[in-house]
Amino acid sequence: MRISVGQFSDRGKKERNQDFYGVQMASGRQLQNKGVAAVIADGVSTSERGQEAACACVAGFLADYFSTPESWSVQKSVKQLLTALNAWLYAQGHSYREASRGLLSTLSALILKSTTAHVFHAGDSRIYRLRAGRIEPLMVDHKTWLAADRCYLSRALGADTTLEIDYRRLPLEVSDVFVFTTDGVHEFVADRDVARIVGSQPVNLDKAAEIICQAALANGSNDNVTCQILRIDELPAQQADEVYQQLTELPFPPALEPGMVLEGYRIVRELQSSRRTQLYLAEDLMSGLKVALKTPSVSFEDEPAYIEQFIQEEWVGRRLENPHVMKILAPRQPRRFLYSVAEYIDGRTLRQWLNDHSRSDLETARRIIEQIGKGLQAFHRLEMTHRDLKPENILIDANGTVKIIDFGSTRVAGIAEIAAPFARSNVLGTRNYLAPEHLLGEPGDQRSDLYALGVIAYEMLSGALPYGGVPERWQEGQRLPTLCYAPAANHRRDIPMWIDGALRKAVHPDPAQRYAELSEFLFDLRHPNRALSRPGSPPLLERHPVFFWKMIAGLLLLANLILLYLLIL
Repeated sequence: MRISVGQFSDRGKKERNQDFYGVQMASGRQLQNKGVAAVIADGVSTSERGQEAACACVAGFLADYFSTPESWSVQKSVKQLLTALNAWLYAQGHSYREASRGLLSTLSALILKSTTAHVFHAGDSRIYRLRAGRIEPLMVDHKTWLAADRCYLSRALGADTTLEIDYRRLPLEVSDVFVFTTDGVHEFVADRDVARIVGSQPVNLDKAAEIICQAALANGSNDNVTCQILRIDELPAQQADEVYQQLTELPFPPALEPGMVLEGYRIVRELQSSRRTQLYLAEDLMSGLKVALKTPSVSFEDEPAYIEQFIQEEWVGRRLENPHVMKILAPRQPRRFLYSVAEYIDGRTLRQWLNDHSRSDLETARRIIEQIGKGLQAFHRLEMTHRDLKPENILIDANGTVKIIDFGSTRVAGIAEIAAPFARSNVLGTRNYLAPEHLLGEPGDQRSDLYALGVIAYEMLSGALPYGGVPERWQEGQRLPTLCYAPAANHRRDIPMWIDGALRKAVHPDPAQRYAELSEFLFDLRHPNRALSRPGSPPLLERHPVFFWKMIAGLLLLANLILLYLLIL
């Protein structure tokens, strides 16, 4: 991405300038993951500390946005930092008894990431988009009018403990121009004049910003005047062959056999082989530690989506630090081949554990589910969704420690916002553990992982699946068939009703009806929730589904016989 920027600000007829503005562009890989941030703020004139508030808004926004995790989406990153910034301004302002000493400021911000613009706004500063000679404001001023000539600002940072921010996203095009102004400018210069001035100065954007501000002062503006202009000169729209060349810089390693050495790792034996990858037990020759070495399948060396996914799996693992998530290790030396190295976990999968224990006691199941939950929370804090949680992707070591493995299907919100010139791979999870929204082709969110965890908990306690398994003939994109939950008590009478209620809520087909947070589900597995304990016995359909449908069929047959008899008469 390449941009051009022009800026101008003047205190006008006021004693001091309370407007602040700024643009910051990341470099290297961070430019791809975080993009460009531009912001303008106007200290509220009725506040004696408005200048301090506006300065804090711009400086804090530009510093904190680029400090947020690269895995976070733009919206989450900005929401988190503005919430913290608003709380600080409010606390600082209300440490004084006089209302005029509060720290209040408007804020309008623009994030340019990949080929998308993200706009955030509170107050009456503005951002315009100028495209093909047409100009349009991207947000609405937050003003409440009392009369034709009287109004007050209805939103500002630092005004309240809670902050409501307008958010909008829109696609970018080369030559798009974004114009930032404070109210001292746009209340005195017509939008069409702003567009005309910018169009008359295609090279010198600083001059265009100055002319706009001088026009506002000439038209009688009695406020500070600030204008910032940002133009898109080039977008990161790479060609497919260019991306493929970048992804294939490291060749796939050759077939590995026991005793072979690959860049400091001696292969001991093959642990697992699938259509997509091979996993080996290897020894780090430098440290003597055992590690798990994963290599890609040569069958996919011409597929950029597969290669990107393989690389992303290591990227995900290197950012997760949790005792219940498999640790990805940094290679000992610069790589000449494409592979990844992880800690070796000497244990068995949860699937094997289930085969050895057809039904778990309640406390053992709780301990295992809680450890899986803690691992999932590490993903969710970084706005990642595992999307392939199943017993085969959970390991239990000799000490009983549970670890989540295999990040190949993980969705990273921040990376999903980056455009790619090829179709990215769909979810690779197992249908019996995939949330219904995934089966409908939707990306899902944290509640999708909660669904999979609920299915695993149900299976551990009952030895069955809550919906009896998804039919193999069901195809993605079709309407989801009706799912009928089978109470866990049907398989095991000693399961308390409140436990079954928690399981039912966790695996609800509708994500909106599930737990909002994974921690709520873990809490309800140990503490009876009366709201989930239904009095009386479950409906006949849930207790004896076969008998129920036989009874319905019998009643329909009887009704048909009666109708036939009446017709004969």
